[in-house]
Amino acid sequence: MKKTVDFTCFSSIDLSEPSLLGKTAKSEVKLHKINGDVNKFTLIIKYEDNIQENHRQILRMAFIMPLLNYGLFSKKFNLDFALTNADVNLLNELNKVFSRDIFINKMLQRRANYILPKFILDEKNVKPEDANPKAKIRCAKTTQDEKVTKKMDISKCGVLSSGGKESLLTYGMLREIGCTVFPLYVNESGGHWRTALPAYKFHKEIDPKTQRIWTNVDRFYNFMLDNLKFIRNDHRKIRADTYPIRLCIFPYYVFALLPIFADNEIGNLLIGSEFDDLRNSPKYCGIKHYYGIYDQHQDYDIAMNKWYSKRIPGMIQWSAVRNISGLIVERTLVKRYLDLAEYQRSCHSCHFEKNAIISCGKCSKCMGVLLFLLANNADPKIMNFKEEDIQSFTERVKFSNLRLDQDEKDQSFYLLGRKDIFPNINPVNHVEKIHINHATCEPQYMPEQFRDELLKIIENYTTGYCILKDGKWSPMEKEERLTFKLPIV
Repeated sequence: MKKTVDFTCFSSIDLSEPSLLGKTAKSEVKLHKINGDVNKFTLIIKYEDNIQENHRQILRMAFIMPLLNYGLFSKKFNLDFALTNADVNLLNELNKVFSRDIFINKMLQRRANYILPKFILDEKNVKPEDANPKAKIRCAKTTQDEKVTKKMDISKCGVLSSGGKESLLTYGMLREIGCTVFPLYVNESGGHWRTALPAYKFHKEIDPKTQRIWTNVDRFYNFMLDNLKFIRNDHRKIRADTYPIRLCIFPYYVFALLPIFADNEIGNLLIGSEFDDLRNSPKYCGIKHYYGIYDQHQDYDIAMNKWYSKRIPGMIQWSAVRNISGLIVERTLVKRYLDLAEYQRSCHSCHFEKNAIISCGKCSKCMGVLLFLLANNADPKIMNFKEEDIQSFTERVKFSNLRLDQDEKDQSFYLLGRKDIFPNINPVNHVEKIHINHATCEPQYMPEQFRDELLKIIENYTTGYCILKDGKWSPMEKEERLTFKLPIV
């Protein structure tokens, strides 16, 4: 392993002004490689309705988002259009966060073998500045901030929907408390759409507010891998439950869906970000990072809300499930909204059988869902899991092949009650509580008009509240959560 490794692949990555034609938006990405070669890719988003000219500023931001996964590997991002001050500030912040998270979680702490051996880093030689983005963001000009839309309706909610338990539960709770809810789907052109298809078809049938956009962004990510000099040429053949290089994918979905929010004056954007047990700000080799889940972190919502305040006033981004573990998300969904739960698919390899979409029952995602369902005494067959996969679960499952927080795994196995197979599991009580941590899961970031009703629903499936004190989750009274005042941002 070399003392220093040069990962620079491009002298610049250029992005053209988006073209808007009917229902389709396009922007050309041009890679200027260090060896002089130039390769091109056209990013596309297709909508159900015609795109308006006032969407252009939003779509500029949308098409930039995938590029930020490559700030470590290019000298410049050249943008062939103007940006406002708020746009530039957000992009610079995301460029730093994306780069640091990719450096730590894809270059150093690798879970899959995508990198060529000669480019593997020796951690002893890593310096904090190595994780900083190399790419400078250059736009045609910078202008003063202006509003993209005239008004937003704070009673309307748009849910980024995927067919997963978090977005289904979010939709179910908002529907129950009387919100006007829009289930919004992104068909990303890859196999992932199969996981969303059952829920999308269900929503399309029962709810006329359901919308879907199509994008070829998955193909773009593979195009980029083909052009990164340190990635193996056979990367498409590697089977893994993680992506090479890219991490933060929600920001692209958010901006790609914003024209729908603008047209329908939807004032609330909800991402199904559940509780992640980040008890401190983690550092690796002296570099702060988010374990690769920044776009599910409260900090991402805060950054976006600053941008909305300048560009789409009256809009807010938040999560209705950030205070509860995946175990509780699954419990609430199957116990309260069975009509939605049957359409949940959380699998890396969904496939068709007799016109039905079936989960593979074997990947890490399926094993996590099976654990939650069995721990909650729910029948996995409601989600089309096969009988043989259910019956063999305890023999097949291993702690190491479950991508869950350790406490969440322990409590789930404890509830499973199989002392003959898991004899040394002790209960971890906080997993079944509503978590309060001002830095990562503060419920006061939920809009006041929804907060109490949503928490009242969740209280039925939890064992109380807990708060992070001195690095430990301690029980707290419900009323204590009201004493904290959020800082003005």
